[in-house]
Amino acid sequence: MNDQNTSPVRQSSTNGGLPKRTAPGFLTRRGFLAAGALTAAVTALAGCGTAPDGAQAEATEGGSGTTLRVGMEAAYAPYNWQATEETEFTIPIENVSGAYADGYDVQIAKRVAEALGAEPVAVKLSFDGLVDALNNGQIDVIIAGMSDTPERRQSIDFSDPYIEDSIGIFVMKGSPYESATSLADFAGATVMGQKATLYDDVIGEEMPDSVHANPVDTMPAVLAQLAQGAVDAVTYPKMNEEGYMRSNENLVPIQFAEGKGFATTNPASVGYAKGYEKADAVNDAVNAISDTERQEIWTAACDRQPA
Repeated sequence: MNDQNTSPVRQSSTNGGLPKRTAPGFLTRRGFLAAGALTAAVTALAGCGTAPDGAQAEATEGGSGTTLRVGMEAAYAPYNWQATEETEFTIPIENVSGAYADGYDVQIAKRVAEALGAEPVAVKLSFDGLVDALNNGQIDVIIAGMSDTPERRQSIDFSDPYIEDSIGIFVMKGSPYESATSLADFAGATVMGQKATLYDDVIGEEMPDSVHANPVDTMPAVLAQLAQGAVDAVTYPKMNEEGYMRSNENLVPIQFAEGKGFATTNPASVGYAKGYEKADAVNDAVNAISDTERQEIWTAACDRQPA
C-alpha cells in the first residue's frame, strides 16, 4: 500500500519470475480486487494468536523441517491473495483453516524459505499490524509488498528490494479530472490511498493542494470508495494497473506529463527482526532471482489473480 508470494519449497523459473529494479513502465506495492477480500482479512485477524515461545528462533535456525511464518494480508493481489485450493503455487495460511495463499509475494516466500531450509506458511494479518507481529514473534518475516522506510527501519530491518513499483492515480470515467496531466491538476480534489502505505503518504507529501481523504485498510476498499463516488481519485500501484482495469472497466488511469507525476517510488523488501541471524541468506535468496525470472513470476501471478 501499500505501502504491495511450486512444490513445497522449490519453484522452477517456469512458474514465473519477479520484476526486479528494471524499467519504470514495467511492473513494480499493491493490487485491488474483489471487496470481499476486506472481509476475509478481518476474519483472519480473529484467528491470529501469538506464536509459541521460541517459534521464531526455531524458524531462523534454518534446519530441515522447520517452519517459516510469513506475514502478509492475503488480500492484495497480485502480490498476495487467499485461495481455497492447494496448487503448486500456494502455501498454507496457518491461521485460516483450509485456506492457502498465492501471489507474487508467495513465490518470493518460497525462495526465501528454501534458502533457510524451511517450509513456508502464511500468517494472514492486517498490513498495519505486520511490524508489531514480527517484533512479537508471531511471524518470522514479512513478505507483503512492504517498503523499506526510515520509520520502519527504527524497529525492523529489510533485505534488498525484490520488486519496485511506481505510483499512479485512478479516476472514474466521466470524472472532471479525467484529462489531468499533473498532480497540480488535482488541487481541491478529494484523494484517497490505502492505510499505512506509501500510497497514502504521498497524497499529503506530493499533493498538498488536494483534500486528503481518511485512508481505508485495503485496496479493494479504496477502489470501492472511488466507484461509489465518495472520493474523486485514488492512488494505486502502477504494476497492477491492467489487473485493476480488468476488474472495473470504468477506471481511468491518469497519464502524467513527464516529471508531473509522483516522484516517490515503491520498492518492496523482505522485513525481518533486527539481529536476524539469517539476514544474509534472505538477501542472497532475493538477489539470486534474475530479472527474467522476476518478470515471469509477476506475469504468472497477474494471470492467476482472482477477478
